[in-house]
Amino acid sequence: MNSIAIIQRLHQHRRWVNENLIAAATSLTDEQLHRSFPIGQGSIWKSLVHLYAAEFVWLEALLGNDNALVRGDLPGQVPGNQLGKGGFSSLPDLGQEWTTLADRWTSYLATLTEQALDEPVYRIVSSTGQRLATRRSDVLLHVCTHAQYTTAQAVNVLRHVGVEKLPDTMLISLARLEAAKAPA
Repeated sequence: MNSIAIIQRLHQHRRWVNENLIAAATSLTDEQLHRSFPIGQGSIWKSLVHLYAAEFVWLEALLGNDNALVRGDLPGQVPGNQLGKGGFSSLPDLGQEWTTLADRWTSYLATLTEQALDEPVYRIVSSTGQRLATRRSDVLLHVCTHAQYTTAQAVNVLRHVGVEKLPDTMLISLARLEAAKAPA
């Protein structure tokens, strides 16, 4: 397996975990979804929006937009944006947008080349306005490791709100699931 295939596999896993997180969250009440916890982003909802936002801004940076804003970042962009909804009206709304974003990631990753991995990717840091360069391969790996870290926090919060069947997040589980579906 070459480096491009490994990166694509990590992102395939990230997408699968995101789908599992959204599925687990659909069983929650609004109160559970937004309940405050002193971990991660502060609630399951905020963790999901944070995961989406990170994937969105980094894909935009990889595509050349160094100052992308996530839906809801602009005042007045989404009427009635309360409860830290991040510009999304509901969990199904976020899930639909995330599926669209995941498809964009899949398309981008399909065109990735070995030569591109060493190219710089620029992103403007929102807190300082500073434009920083990061090697493309590092951005691609960061998106996946960031997702794993934030997912662990979200799963912990899901456990605290009483979800009994926690979402599967292990790459080995995805591999075994695929192997079980493969023709013998």
